[in-house]
Amino acid sequence: MSKRPRGFIENWKPTPPIAALISNVKTILKDNADIAPLTLRQIFYMLHSSYKYEKTEKNYKRLCETMNKARRARLVSMSDIRDDGLRRNTPHGWLDERQLVETFISAGEHFKLHRQQGQETHLMVWCEAGGMLPQLANYCEHYGVPVLSSGGFDSVTTKHNFALEAAEFNAVEILHIGDHDPSGVHMCSSLGEDLDAFTEYFGGIIEMTRLAVVPAQIDAMNLPSSPAKRTDNRSFSGLTTQAEAIPPRRLKSIVQDAITSRIDLGQFEVILERETEIRASLGKRLANL
Repeated sequence: MSKRPRGFIENWKPTPPIAALISNVKTILKDNADIAPLTLRQIFYMLHSSYKYEKTEKNYKRLCETMNKARRARLVSMSDIRDDGLRRNTPHGWLDERQLVETFISAGEHFKLHRQQGQETHLMVWCEAGGMLPQLANYCEHYGVPVLSSGGFDSVTTKHNFALEAAEFNAVEILHIGDHDPSGVHMCSSLGEDLDAFTEYFGGIIEMTRLAVVPAQIDAMNLPSSPAKRTDNRSFSGLTTQAEAIPPRRLKSIVQDAITSRIDLGQFEVILERETEIRASLGKRLANL
């Protein structure tokens, strides 16, 4: 029978080095509470930059095991760390008619228009790491910019369907975020080439912009890096860096600055004003339900 912890664990007494690691992680989580949850990789890189936690795969596994126990021991909140796993598809239903009415009222209170209406180019963010998607979605939600991630080299079905969707707009620009390594660089170029080819058939314009990680960011932010794996034969020069090595707040600035520099802010404000007016009108009409 496995000796690994199951469920919650009581009276766990970590050794002093492990207790210090947990304390450092809790400080990182507290300092970044407004952009939580963080991925373990992001925490790992922040430990490296702020607490000189050695960047080795052994130390990453040590962090994963420690956080597994710390969350089971309720020393760290389960909701503070992004840990993808279970996928769900639940048939929808209502408890009663009152729940439906309450949902309509709530939807009216939080009504939003498609906030990219009237923009010359439709923006989308595409990230290589699926674990980063919820965080990036938080950065982009205010501007109505969708975030996508299919993980790894995207399938032909994914790229075909995306090109078909993009054809509905006059022009689309994809802001791509991925690792700076042979896989990440070639993944981005492969995606761009295939989308271009499909777009020639379906119509429309798709522009691919590599937003991160690019070599200049590695130097500017002093990001941790390592040599490319010898087993990877794809053409690549320089050291490798993972996208999750970018401090979350810097990544937020990179993404939001890229968005605001590309959109017509005046048109965006017009949409927000219309949204407020519609929300007020809906509130009065739905109050009678």
